[in-house]
Formats: sequence, C-alpha cells, structure tokens
Amino acid sequence: MTAARDDAIVRALRAAAAEESARIVSTVVRITDDWDLAEDCLQDAFARALATWPVDGIPNSPGAWLTTVAKNRAIDQLRRAAAERRAARGAGVERELELLAEEGEQVEERSQAHDRLALLFTCCHPALAADARVALALRTVVGMSVPEIARAFLVSESTMEKRLVRARARIKNAGIPFRVPPAELWPERMPAVLAVLYLLFGEGYSSTESEQFVRDPIAREAIRLQQLLLAANADASAAPDPEVAGLLALMLFQHARRRARSTPAGDIVVLEEQDRALWDAGDIAEGLVALDRATRLLVEADAQPGPYYLQAAIASRHAIAVAYADTDFERIVSLYELLAATAPSPVVELNRAVAIAMARGPAAGLELVEQLSAGGELDSYYLLHATRADLLRRRGLPGDALPHYQRAHDLAPSPAERRYLRSRMAQLRDEIGRAPEAPNP
Repeated sequence: MTAARDDAIVRALRAAAAEESARIVSTVVRITDDWDLAEDCLQDAFARALATWPVDGIPNSPGAWLTTVAKNRAIDQLRRAAAERRAARGAGVERELELLAEEGEQVEERSQAHDRLALLFTCCHPALAADARVALALRTVVGMSVPEIARAFLVSESTMEKRLVRARARIKNAGIPFRVPPAELWPERMPAVLAVLYLLFGEGYSSTESEQFVRDPIAREAIRLQQLLLAANADASAAPDPEVAGLLALMLFQHARRRARSTPAGDIVVLEEQDRALWDAGDIAEGLVALDRATRLLVEADAQPGPYYLQAAIASRHAIAVAYADTDFERIVSLYELLAATAPSPVVELNRAVAIAMARGPAAGLELVEQLSAGGELDSYYLLHATRADLLRRRGLPGDALPHYQRAHDLAPSPAERRYLRSRMAQLRDEIGRAPEAPNP
C-alpha cells in the first residue's frame, strides 16, 4: 500500500512539475519581481510536498496547493527583507507590510493566464539576446527543465544554466518591467512571443519528454494564452497582427484531432487512419473563425500572408475534409509552395514532398525526398527517414523501406513515436515473410 501511495505521489508531482511550474513561477514573479526567488520558492514548494503529502495525502488540486506554498514562501522572504530594512532605517515598514499582505490576498483574484502573458512579454524583451529570450521563456513560461532546453540548444547543462542566470540578471539590472507592453512595442516582441507559444503548444501536441504522445493540458494552456494574446492585440493596436489570429487557428485545427491522434494506451494513430468522428467540431469551427479573421486583416492591410497563417490554411484543408481521400492535396501543395517562398526551410520542403506524394503519387514525392536526403541537412531528422520509408512502402517496396524505418526509429525523440515505428517495421517484416519466394534461376 505504501509503495502504491508513493507511486501516486511521484506521478502527481511529475504532472504538477510539467503542467503547473510555469504558472507558479509567473505568480511569484509578479509578487516579488525577483526571478531567482521565484525559482527558489518553486523548489521549496515541491520539497514541502515531498515531506507532507505522504502524511496528509495528495491535495485535491496539487497545482493550487503548490502555488499557495510558493506564494507564502515568497511573502515570508519579502517580510524578512522588510524587517531588515526596518532595522536599518527604522520607519515606513508597517505600511509596506500592509501593502504586501493586500498583494498576497489579491493574487487569486487576478488572472494567472494574464500573469503568464506578462511573463512571456518580459522574456521577449529586445534588451535580451535572441537565444536568451527563447531559452528564458521556455524555462519560465513553458516550464521546460534546464536539461531539456540545453538539448534543444545543443549546449551543456552548465552553459544553459549560466545563460539563464545572465538573462534573469539582465532583466533585474535593466529594470525591465513585468507587464504586457503598450501597443507601440508589440511589433518588435511579437515574433519571439509567437514562436515560444507555438513551442509550448508543440510540447502538448507531440510530447518529446513524456510517455504520453498527447499532453492535452499543456496544449490547452497554449491555446488559452494565444486567445488572450489575440484579445490583447485587438485591444492594443489599430492594426492587429494577422499572424496572431493565424497561429490561434493553427493551434485549434491541430488540437481538434487530439482524441483521434492516439489510442487509450498512448500509441500513435496517423492522420490517414484517424476516426474523424472523434475530431472536435467546436475547435474546428473556432479555428475557421480565427482563420477568417486573419484573412480579413490581411486583405485590409493589403499584406502578404505569414508562415502561421499559411500553416493554418494548410491545416484547415485537412480539418474540413470529410475523409482522408477527400482532402484537397493539390491546394495543400500550392500552400506549401507559398510557405516555402515565405519561410524557406528543409522541413517545409519535406512537408511539400509529402503533399505532392498524396496528390500525385508516391513516386513524385519520393523523388523530392531523395533530393532532400542527398543534401544532408535533415540527416538527423527522424521524419525525413520515416517519410522516405513510408513512400517506399506505398510503392510496394517493403524491403527497401525497412532500413529507413530503422533509422527513423533510432532518431525518434519520443517513446510513442518509437513504438509506432516498431509496429510499422513488424508489419513490413510480416509482408516480406508472406511474399512468394522467387524461383531458382
């Protein structure tokens, strides 16, 4: 019984660490304006949970419990600092303590999502170096661990930790405010803000660090933040950014498929095999509204579509198709060509090759994939090898496909993706085993 209880506590703490850490940090940062203290209070809250939950049991709302402990720890730290200042100067502290208590009481009345949005904008301040902005936002807003971020940036953990410390010190020393900025400052911050929100959504959409392929609470939080950003952008600017609405549409179209994208056991179900009755019609409808809004903003501004808008337009073609065979892949190919011109990258070219294969046959797509393979830029990208394997399979060449599936498996970042690729390889081996033997010459 004790082992089962301990396992339950560990699972609850892991879930809270993944889904609540960023909220807790943003709450404490707003109270204290001290990033290092916020991180310390978060760790103290988890340490307190390890000590008390085995005795008192797991609270009904672990995230709220941890937030309260971290917040109280922060207020205690500030009270001690105030007491030290009182000893030093002898006056003015009683009112300061009263204001501090009022601040603590108001914490629950304010929007945690708005706090995180303010935290996100603070991380994306132009006074910070570009790589520091993304790293700091991933740590404090997305809640990724230092080792995870270090791997993403291809640096050591100690190097990343030092980078984060310098970024927090820069915010403190430069007096960068914890706020959602005024409208005139939005354009210089928006690209980094949108990039981080999409990274946050991506970790929920296809987790790289969890046994669960889909981490719905993380994806939902990204959508909530994006909705808040869209509303704030509309209120703050006479010329709202179409990419904000475009990214919301993209998130919603992708999130609509969440129940169909994996089995109850957490195994992947690819788009072609998904039960479309499980797709969320409400999310699709909201996504279409957001996409229409972005379209109208582009027309009004006589502007060219950006990468999030184009990706949303591609996702909409999948979302409105009654069946996979009914998907307008030729239109998707055209949209990928626009995306390649707007935001060229080898990954976009790989996706375009897949669309071409679906529209014009696997041989046409395979030709482009082989060209990308020859370039070498995507050699460590598992989806290049998985795509090549799948197109070879579709051409009826299971033996040729197997080594590419194996290469993809060796590079795949998540357990769910590796399980899926192993199942594909097993199917192909069965097909090869059932094939008639060639006659002796």
